[in-house]
Formats: sequence, structure tokens, C-alpha cells
Amino acid sequence: MGELMTETQQSPLPAVEGPGLDERSAPRGGPSPGRHVPAQGHGSPDGQEAAGILERARAVVDPELRRAIESLPGSMCRVALYHFGWEHADGTPAAGNAGKAIRPALVLTAVRALGGQQATAVRAAAAVELVHNFTLLHDDVMDRDTTRRHRPTAWAVFGDADAVLAGDSLQALAHRLLAEDPHPAASAAAARLASCVVELCAGQHTDTAMERRGPDDVTLDEVLAMAEAKTGALLGCACALGALYAGADESDVEALDAFGREAGLAFQLIDDVIGIWGDPRRTGKPAGADLVARKKSLPVVAALASGTPAAAELAELYRVPYRDGDLERTVLAVERAGGRDWAQVQAADRMARSLHHLSRAVPDPEAAGGLLSLAEFVTRRSP
Repeated sequence: MGELMTETQQSPLPAVEGPGLDERSAPRGGPSPGRHVPAQGHGSPDGQEAAGILERARAVVDPELRRAIESLPGSMCRVALYHFGWEHADGTPAAGNAGKAIRPALVLTAVRALGGQQATAVRAAAAVELVHNFTLLHDDVMDRDTTRRHRPTAWAVFGDADAVLAGDSLQALAHRLLAEDPHPAASAAAARLASCVVELCAGQHTDTAMERRGPDDVTLDEVLAMAEAKTGALLGCACALGALYAGADESDVEALDAFGREAGLAFQLIDDVIGIWGDPRRTGKPAGADLVARKKSLPVVAALASGTPAAAELAELYRVPYRDGDLERTVLAVERAGGRDWAQVQAADRMARSLHHLSRAVPDPEAAGGLLSLAEFVTRRSP
């Protein structure tokens, strides 16, 4: 569900130039050419600020996560600790990679941006991270992905049943954290997170259903809506929970939800680009896996909609199961049909929309700085 947000090494992408093309007003003839503008590098102040925010979020949320996970029965605890990178498959301690903590960082940074106390929202931040990892465990099973964070996925080590049940238990832990939280916003936060999980599941169901449909039978509007449900919804929910814990009014809660959703869709667009053209040494996953699985990612659907000879070639490839030697041809067809450029233009557009929503809720640029840094950090990536 949220799996498409791969934990990759950060790297620059084209900076946002301002509003771009709206997919609903784009010509049905297909993708428009991409715009390439100078990008910030790793040493930029925004990048350094985001890295610090993420590091601090990980430091305060990890103890809460571990307490929750270690309360699970032995078998599920073992799988969860392995998934988070804290244990090896044999149960010995590991100094692993639990991910970048983007979602809990959004919760805590949103609280601060709206004048609240971050310490009051640690349980909410941990709950969002538990839900995210529930989706990752389930996604890996459904997609048959064998690698995550540079090592075998949980199902590949422990089997499908144990991975699914561990994912279920993480979702239950998330709701228990909020149910036991004495903060006055906890009840509203629990309801919002539960609604988000339903949306995530609906998005995943749509995604899997799309895979059974022909290459000419999926529209850009459909795949964008699916991506928002699978990816944008949880980032929006994280920001909204932060607003709730800060005591914000409903309009600010909704504006921050919209900020996170648009940033999440920008993230997804770039993540799909990385899924096709990324370096496996940096992503921790094999290049082109979605193409091999014939998944209808955003660049692929944009390419199929272009009406070009390359689109016809791509559709022909997608009508049959992957054959050895087809990967390079498929990658080239997506690129020649404009899928890569379209995705990058759309990512810039979604980022611009995201910043508009942020300015509605947090008009003070200094107060909004942390959320802006996080949004730019997760969307400024390249293969």
C-alpha cells in the first residue's frame, strides 16, 4: 500500500518552478515534454535541516516503537524486529535500517509548525510509522518483492503467513497506542488514522485490480487517484494528526492533510521514475521490477496514453508476460513515449500545489520551514 515510497538515498531532482500541467486539462494526446531546471544538492541548507529533523524524529519515536513491538507475542515480535532492521533473521541484534522516519517526522514537525509541543505527539507519530510498516509488510507479500532496505524481505525469510500476521499486528499496535493516549486529540486522531487505513486498502485493491486489466484499459485519472490513496493518504494523515495534536482548527487540519497528499503524490511520481531508471545500489531493489511484473505505474500509464508509436510498442509488450531480454526494450519504450518527462513535470506541479496548501495553514515562512524542508527532501531525488 505505502510500499512505493521506497527508502532510497536522497539526491537532487528538478526544483519546483511553479504550477505545471493539471492531468485533467492535459491533452489526451499524451504526456507533455519535461522541464529541467537547476536542482539543489545534498549540501543545501534545506537538505541539512530535513536530515536533522528526520534524525531527531527517529531518536524520539524508535523507543516508543520498540516498546510496542516488544509487547507482541514472540513469533510476531521476531518478524517485526527483523523487518525494522533491529534483529537478524536468527534473532541476534542488528544495527539495521528502520527507514527514514518521514511520516513520524511530519507528525512532529506539523505539531511544532502550529505552535504545539512535539513531546505530546510521540505516540501519534509512532502510530503512523506502525501503519506505514504494516503496509510495507503486506505490499512485499502481494508484489513478491524479495528485497527491502538492502536485505531479504520478511516474507522471503519467514514465509507469507508470518509476514502478513506481523503486518496485521503492527496495525493493531498503532490503534492501541492512540486508544491509550490521554491526549485530548487522540480520539479524533484514531478515527482519522482508521479512515486512512481503509483508504490505503482501497487504493491497494484498485492497484491489484488494474494489473488484471489490459494496457489500454487504464486511464491517467484512475492511476493518479490510486496513487493518492496508496501514497498521499498516509502522508496527509501524518500532517493532519500533527495539526490535531497542536489543537488546530478544522480548516488548518484539512489544509495540512492536502499538503501531505500533494507532496505524497509528487513523491510517488518520482518513486515510479526511480523504480524504472534507479540504481539498485542506491535503492536496495532491482531496477525495472515493476516493468517485469507489468505493473501500471504512473510513467507507464502516461506513456501508454501518448498515442505514439512507442506507446503501441509498450502496449504490445504489456499484453504478454515478461520474457527474458525484454526489460531494456520496455524501458526505452516508456521513455520514448514520454512517460519519464511527464512524471517529472507532474511531480513539480504537485509540489507547487503542496506548498500552496501549506501556506494556507502556516502562513509564516519560518514556522513552515520544517515541513517545507521535509517535502523538498522526499521529492528531490533522481535515479
